[in-house]
Amino acid sequence: MKSLFVTTLFLFSFINAELTHFERGIDLYSQRANESVGLKANKKFIDQAIDQFLKAMKTPGGELEAGVYLLKCYYYKGKFVADNNDTKKEIFSEGKSLGEQLIGRYPQSVAVYYWYLVNLGSWAEIYGTMSAAREGVAGTMKKLSKKIIDIDSGYNDGGGYFMLGAVHFKSPYIPFILSWPSNDKALEYLTLAYKTGESTPNQAVYLARALHKNGQTTKAISLLSSLLKEDVSESNKLEDMDQYGIARGLLKEWE
Repeated sequence: MKSLFVTTLFLFSFINAELTHFERGIDLYSQRANESVGLKANKKFIDQAIDQFLKAMKTPGGELEAGVYLLKCYYYKGKFVADNNDTKKEIFSEGKSLGEQLIGRYPQSVAVYYWYLVNLGSWAEIYGTMSAAREGVAGTMKKLSKKIIDIDSGYNDGGGYFMLGAVHFKSPYIPFILSWPSNDKALEYLTLAYKTGESTPNQAVYLARALHKNGQTTKAISLLSSLLKEDVSESNKLEDMDQYGIARGLLKEWE
């Protein structure tokens, strides 16, 4: 029995040693919601994934793919692990800085643009929407969202349309500084995102908010009610749970 245990342990160690840093990182990233409590993730999985992707970035030819996953990791850690705004800002800043570096090296990577904007938008929310707008963040997001659409409008289920719609929806109107945000444009692009590929909970919630702001409350309620009848995705567990919670809150407010 002892001999069998030793042999099994040796084989497991051998197989694990054969995995690349990138493969280990993906495996750990897929476990990111394990042992979570509510919307609070256990940091060990995402921290270990980050460590593996940092190592993978240093391997020949590995920078781009590992870098994109790192951007995903920084967003997840800032959103579901960090427990105060200072920490969140620090983590999203790491994603922001990495994204800027990767854009300089891979100017045609739609994945880099998209996940850079996810971190940039998250950073802006913590920094303050008005302050970020004055520093040109909204303009950057608008410009790069259009870049994503130009390169691959179907990426991440209409991710470019979603980003462009979200920045129109969330950006404040500031005379002489930021005069282009439009809820009509938000509704247009968020609808395009929702109809491209597989609709996501995040897309449904944003579209519902834009519909409500446009006076189409009945349609907004119907959209969120339909969303809440769907099961939470196992691959995006906390991300979806977060949006379902927002949807319930909005329905309670609107109904």
